[in-house]
Amino acid sequence: MDLEKSREQQTGEGRLVVALRMPVRIVALVLVVPVRMVWDALVVVGRFLLDRVFRPVGRALAWVGRAVFVWPFVALWRWVLVPLGVALRWLGTVLVVVPAGWLYRWVLTPVGHALAWLGHRLLVVPSVWLYRWVLTPVGHALAWCGRGLFALASLLVAGIATALYWTARVLLVWPAYAVWRWVLAPVGRVLAVVAREVGAVLGHAWRVAGYVSLAVGRAIAAFFRWTVVEPARWVYRTVLTPVGHAVRDAVLRPVAQAARGVGRVTRDTLRSVRVTVRQDVRRALLGDPETPGKQGNRDVKGSVGASDGQDDRILLIKR
Repeated sequence: MDLEKSREQQTGEGRLVVALRMPVRIVALVLVVPVRMVWDALVVVGRFLLDRVFRPVGRALAWVGRAVFVWPFVALWRWVLVPLGVALRWLGTVLVVVPAGWLYRWVLTPVGHALAWLGHRLLVVPSVWLYRWVLTPVGHALAWCGRGLFALASLLVAGIATALYWTARVLLVWPAYAVWRWVLAPVGRVLAVVAREVGAVLGHAWRVAGYVSLAVGRAIAAFFRWTVVEPARWVYRTVLTPVGHAVRDAVLRPVAQAARGVGRVTRDTLRSVRVTVRQDVRRALLGDPETPGKQGNRDVKGSVGASDGQDDRILLIKR
């Protein structure tokens, strides 16, 4: 209370300010808390939309804009307008600049010199004589008359201005100064104190609303965590993971081993079929080494067959 009284004495506040302070703070707090919570929610939504929607869409639109508007115009400027401008400049130089320079040098310049000589003789010299012997004396006389008239008009204007000044001061300035000093200034000081208190109350209410909004947001986050996130984590860790491991050990691994065994058997079968087909083709092309009528070549063919069999076995082992 002592601090409050000392502060009131220092700031010149009265009982009206003290009486209005607490009700205004309560009303401001009640009105500002929902606004602050809505503001914080809008800020969160706006940041999410800015990061996840507007920026990617903006980048895509920028790329599309460059591809649709910038790059075609750049290509048009570089490959069409610039060569066309160079060609037009060359044509302008050849068809306009060079003839114009020749015309200026050999036609207009001599004509201009001749006209300048004639203008000096016909205009400048008479104008100088007229200015020196006619206009200058007339101008001096008019200037002397004008100075006299200006002095007289100045005296009249000064008298009228002085009369209007004192009239306006007596009829307007002094009443306005009295109204300002004895009416508007006190009312303005009272309104300034009220406005300052209202601003301080609104600022305090805005800060309190921020704390309330932060607490509500944390409570909602904790509620979502304990009602959704933690149960889902517990279900994943306690139920889904053991079930997945059991399915992997009981079903997927045996199926994979069986598939590998089937693949191995299939490869061995295809390999044996391939060797048999190769032997049948060789027998059909070279004949059976035990066929009668070919006893003279038996040893040679037998050696060839043995070497072929060895080559097949070596090729089979390598494969």
